[in-house]
Amino acid sequence: MTSDTAPATTPVPDPIRVVLVDDQGLIRAGLRALVDAEPGMTVVGEAPDGSTAVDVVTRERPDVVLMDIRMPGTDGLEATRRISADRALAGVHVIVLTTFEEDDYVFEAIRGGAAGFLVKDTEPAELLRAIRTVVAGESLLSPGATRSLVEAYATHAKPASLAPGLDVLTDREREVMRLVAAGLTNAEIAERLFVSPATTKTHVSRAMIKLGARDRAQLVVFAYETGLATPGWSA
Repeated sequence: MTSDTAPATTPVPDPIRVVLVDDQGLIRAGLRALVDAEPGMTVVGEAPDGSTAVDVVTRERPDVVLMDIRMPGTDGLEATRRISADRALAGVHVIVLTTFEEDDYVFEAIRGGAAGFLVKDTEPAELLRAIRTVVAGESLLSPGATRSLVEAYATHAKPASLAPGLDVLTDREREVMRLVAAGLTNAEIAERLFVSPATTKTHVSRAMIKLGARDRAQLVVFAYETGLATPGWSA
């Protein structure tokens, strides 16, 4: 006796939807070719400036925005702030693309809501991996990137005292937050504290919720702004 039941199939996940923002058409074309050629990713929009970017992102609701900083009119910093301020776009992750000459802007970009940053000469495979990383809710802030962020912070921000806002955190959540600020991954923090990666992720998530941080990148900024972590400190 044969069964008419169709074999179960594994659902295919929706592709990661990406918007490209750069004032140079050649760069957008190169990024489009790279992203569209990657299985599981698709470009759903482009913009040559920040103002147009906000309109495109509002309309398309992508998963990821690759955002240039220096553009005519509304720049990438302001566009990132506008996107991050819109609660309807809470699921959008902005990755800022910079040059080494633009390190001064990195802190403001993260502070404005960017999920992380990459230099424009990043290897293609690393850029694609970064897109998947932020969609998965992980941090783009490697130890090296965190050092750049801290240097930008130290240059532009005044020393801060421990803010009352941190009182909402448990001692363990503060400890985890300091290690996040040092650029450690969940797995590295878990090993350091002798807990599971899942437990570490829970502590990170709770700290983000309590402090109103959009993602791990903003958690790092908050750690330095409140004095929980200071420039020159390492885990």
